[in-house]
Amino acid sequence: MIKAFRRISSVLSAHKVDPIQSLNLRKVSIMSQKKDKQKEGGNIEKMIKSQYPLEMNPPPSYLVERLAMFERLKKESDDKIASYQSQIVTVTLPDGKMMEAETWKTTPYDIAAQISKGLADNAVIAKVNGELWDLDRPLEEDAQLQILKFDDNEGKMVFWHSSAHILGEAMEKHYGGCLCYGPPIADGFFYDMFINDRQVSSNDFEHLNTLFKNVVKEKQPFERLEMSKEDLLEMFKYNEFKCRIIKERVKTPTTTVYRCGPLIDLCRGPHVRHTGKVKAHKVTKNSSTYWEGKAEAESLQRIYGISFPDTKQLKEWEHFQEEAAKRDHRKLGKEQELFFFHELSPGSCFFLPKGAFIYNRLVDLIKSEYRKRGFHEVVSPNIYNSKLWVTSGHWQHYAENMFTFEVEKEKFALKPMNCPGHCLMFDHRPRSWRELPLRMADFGVLHRNELSGALSGLTRVRRFQQDDAHIFCMFEQIADEMRGCLDFLKCIYGIFGFTFDLKLSTRPEKFMGDVAMWDKAEKQLEESLKEFGEKWELNPGDGAFYGPKIDIVIKDALRRPHQCATIQLDFQLPERFNLTYIQGTGEGQDERKRPVIIHRAILGSVERMIAILTENFGGKWPFWLSPRQVRVVPVVPKFDDYAVKVAKEIHAAGFEAEADTDPSTTMNKKIRNAQLDQWNYILVVGEKESQNNTVNVRTRDNEVHGEKTVEAVISHCKKLAESRSNEDQVDF
Repeated sequence: MIKAFRRISSVLSAHKVDPIQSLNLRKVSIMSQKKDKQKEGGNIEKMIKSQYPLEMNPPPSYLVERLAMFERLKKESDDKIASYQSQIVTVTLPDGKMMEAETWKTTPYDIAAQISKGLADNAVIAKVNGELWDLDRPLEEDAQLQILKFDDNEGKMVFWHSSAHILGEAMEKHYGGCLCYGPPIADGFFYDMFINDRQVSSNDFEHLNTLFKNVVKEKQPFERLEMSKEDLLEMFKYNEFKCRIIKERVKTPTTTVYRCGPLIDLCRGPHVRHTGKVKAHKVTKNSSTYWEGKAEAESLQRIYGISFPDTKQLKEWEHFQEEAAKRDHRKLGKEQELFFFHELSPGSCFFLPKGAFIYNRLVDLIKSEYRKRGFHEVVSPNIYNSKLWVTSGHWQHYAENMFTFEVEKEKFALKPMNCPGHCLMFDHRPRSWRELPLRMADFGVLHRNELSGALSGLTRVRRFQQDDAHIFCMFEQIADEMRGCLDFLKCIYGIFGFTFDLKLSTRPEKFMGDVAMWDKAEKQLEESLKEFGEKWELNPGDGAFYGPKIDIVIKDALRRPHQCATIQLDFQLPERFNLTYIQGTGEGQDERKRPVIIHRAILGSVERMIAILTENFGGKWPFWLSPRQVRVVPVVPKFDDYAVKVAKEIHAAGFEAEADTDPSTTMNKKIRNAQLDQWNYILVVGEKESQNNTVNVRTRDNEVHGEKTVEAVISHCKKLAESRSNEDQVDF
């Protein structure tokens, strides 16, 4: 140990690094999102070769014990299945074609192979009677069969889930710790592990990739086994985290495990046929997390990865990541002096003048539409007594995500959302049916107590504002209001050039309210979507417990998905706050009725939308949204005064304009700097221009428009600003 430390010390000394401080570098690497200082630590760490072997020697003792138990129980299961009497059943394919199969013998892979070798080779997973099904798992009855490939979203998730198991096998061999959760995610997969005496480092990635590659070469089959809870607790007795899952999450007498090689993991599955299907992979990053996201629980090590069926896709993904890195809003925000974060207020953004310009432009855009669409802006408090949150139900389910404090022996909290406050505003006096729909809009500041490790630039913050609105309406008005919300989001997303996908999420298993009411509401949402004319999908059972919703996912210039908008029906809050309106003529026949609330946001968090737009435009802001619209450049210092005069005229007309009168920089350098700084227009002025009250116009893309009057430039800028065009190359 001492010799190893001396070797590391000698390497660090060459780089002028204190060897004692360097011992903390492994801890630094797992919190890579926190500080630039930590990133520097990670760079130094890469210079040091890992001091750990490829695999633990001897390997963890639980591997042998676990495998022996699996093989014994698997044999019993196989013998039991072999004793079943097979029957001839019918398999129906998506095109309506029917094929015969034998129960407990014929597998989906067998059917795929009969159709074509190519289909069987490219298959990732099967779907049997609507349920995802292992390709090598025998059919048990008549079946509607689909064969899914990697291009299918469900196929991709299964592929990445299987890849997570391969990573888990590599992690057990290298670290030996206790695996926890290992799910697929939107862009790959991760696995969490509890390691008692070691921190994961990026230096370990080479070993993990090697082990992953070895597992792929072995083409280890994924084997499914159904086990009792008692056997599961015995198998995973070495891993207290798996035991917690079994005791707390498994509600049935039995559940399944999957094996690939020496790895046996608690898992519902399904999986790819064997590990050899994962032709290309990469361990991408690591971080720390808490068990089930609870800050008071154990700290875990999380390792992320990505994988594909062929190496070409991995190369394309790597190229995409390089492009995304160039557009990273945190990088561009710093370079363009838009915003910054400070450790004295973590998760709360400081918007500098040019960032605040973009922020206010987005808010103004939404406000301009509010007047056209019948929304009324309100201003509500930031701080509420906890009694409000008890009434709304947030205190029972969301209190740990709220900033709470005591005032005069009463518990208060900063608001994390506006809806309960809007309920108080609706209820502060009797309401008539004639007032409905009542559309309240609020840009109030919200605070959510996100874990420090989850904070990430503008996409995950603690302080934010959103274009929040709540529509109080009669049940019969739902369809019209939904149409209005959909038209609103189409208008805004069209301005940004976003495409979007729509899903109607319907009643979940656990829901509040009357089934008939849900059915009628879902029917109205469905009719609204049909009239809207855009493609949409049904997402059964994924609504919130308090009402059905329309999920909207936008796609940016890199085709990355983002969920920002919300259109959500709510039957619960009107009940909890006992909201009513009076239905009747006022002649003794009045009836109190319950309104429905529609939660609606288009931008969502303004902070997050700025992150998305920064990366969507790559920092090349369209004129109407740009904090750097016009830069005036004098040919020589003699014309500085005229340059300043032109800049002031354009600024007085309502645009962001500056003159570059730096005497130490040449004209060509000033033009180049303006282009690199993404000024939309560069106006060059000299003798001729000063005499004629003109400017010579060029763009940041070096397109020259020639000599124009200052009035013509201002007129052109007004047209661009009013049109909110994303293209600056509009003819003068």
